[in-house]
Amino acid sequence: MFVAVCSCSDMTKAAEQDKNDDTLDSPYQSEEYVEIQHPEWSKNAAIYQLNTRQFTQEGTFKSAQKELPRLKELGADIIWLMPIHTIGEKNRKGSLGSPYAVKDYYSVNPEFGTLQDLKDFVAEAHNRDMYVILDWVANHTAWDNELVEKYPDWYDRDYKGDFRPTPWWDWSDIIDLDYNKPEVRQYMTEALKYWVKEANIDGYRCDVAGMVPIDFWNNVRKELDAIKPVFMLAEWESRDLHAKAFDMTYAWSWNEAVHNISVGKADVNKLYIYYSWNESAFPENSIRMTFVSNHDKNAWEGTMYEQFGEGLKAAIVLSVVGEGMPLIYNGQEAGNAKRLAFFEKDPIVWKEDAIGLLYKNLIALMKQNTALWHAKWGSRMIKVPNNHESDVFSFVRQNEKDKVFAVFNFSDEPKTVVFSESLYHSTYKIFGNNNKITLDKDSKLTLKPWEYRVYIR
Repeated sequence: MFVAVCSCSDMTKAAEQDKNDDTLDSPYQSEEYVEIQHPEWSKNAAIYQLNTRQFTQEGTFKSAQKELPRLKELGADIIWLMPIHTIGEKNRKGSLGSPYAVKDYYSVNPEFGTLQDLKDFVAEAHNRDMYVILDWVANHTAWDNELVEKYPDWYDRDYKGDFRPTPWWDWSDIIDLDYNKPEVRQYMTEALKYWVKEANIDGYRCDVAGMVPIDFWNNVRKELDAIKPVFMLAEWESRDLHAKAFDMTYAWSWNEAVHNISVGKADVNKLYIYYSWNESAFPENSIRMTFVSNHDKNAWEGTMYEQFGEGLKAAIVLSVVGEGMPLIYNGQEAGNAKRLAFFEKDPIVWKEDAIGLLYKNLIALMKQNTALWHAKWGSRMIKVPNNHESDVFSFVRQNEKDKVFAVFNFSDEPKTVVFSESLYHSTYKIFGNNNKITLDKDSKLTLKPWEYRVYIR
């Protein structure tokens, strides 16, 4: 490690010189931590996770393509397709297996259709100003992936010298690659580049991204952006992934905080902890993905109703109007109340539902109100103190053009709320009915259990 040492007088001289020479590169001048350029189209985007196997009765790209107009109307911009590749048969779980046990990175699972079907899906999404990212499993492969026989030394080994799954987890259907091998990195990089070139996809959601070395991802992003600007989502929660590799990381801690509050295991202090951490530890020009469900949560921990109970709608609203890009897991908009099977065919039952209308209206608000945009385009949340700090969560997001004041009663009791300071003072429209209201120092709000209010200017 190199440490520079200089006297106070030297520092003063350097500062004076900097003041007089804007072009001088100074060791004391801060640099932008996020070096990647987010695609312009991500500034107010919503992301939609599509589980091809369960999304339609047919479970194919062709049948999913027919639903793109509906997803566009819902407000989805980025379609995240769960892994599209052929699935391993050795040590397979269930009759169809996990899509995260990849047998061939250059293949399309015939269960879903053909390469041309995938290309058609992507092209139709692009025609509707939507974008498609593929789920990518870089950390491990199926036991019968073609690489096992061709390049057995590319794999990690346990203390006995045997192939091994990721330690400690019940992932018996996969084995880990060894990223100490340059050949592994080169192969995986070329495979990632292939789908951008061949199918014109717009980026990736990267499975357990933190289990793969960050310098691998940094290089991948550079090589993908050389083909076309891409959007990268990491299934991980780490500041440093944002610097050179990923536009967005999972807000797992946000989900855990709101879940614990909703089931009575915690109070609003959990949210103070999350948002304080998010603002202090993560770069301002980064995006976190906020969600109430995804394939893991739904399959293994419970439906959105099981996870959030009476707090569900408030959680959904916060996922959109708070900092973060909201995720919709397919079926949420239909009020899906079952845990979708992970290793078998279990199609979603589609119907109109109030949850879908809520998402549609919230996402429309997010797109229109610039204070709610993401990363450098949006505005930070600023806490508005109130008289029920343990139960009521209140904040403002504002810029020179737009403003939102949001209040959530995260408790099972009614609350009459008054606020201190003056940040919330203004005349607003009320989300949900467009009635006008003026809030000032004398205003009191009475909120029912789990009720939320969003005021828009």
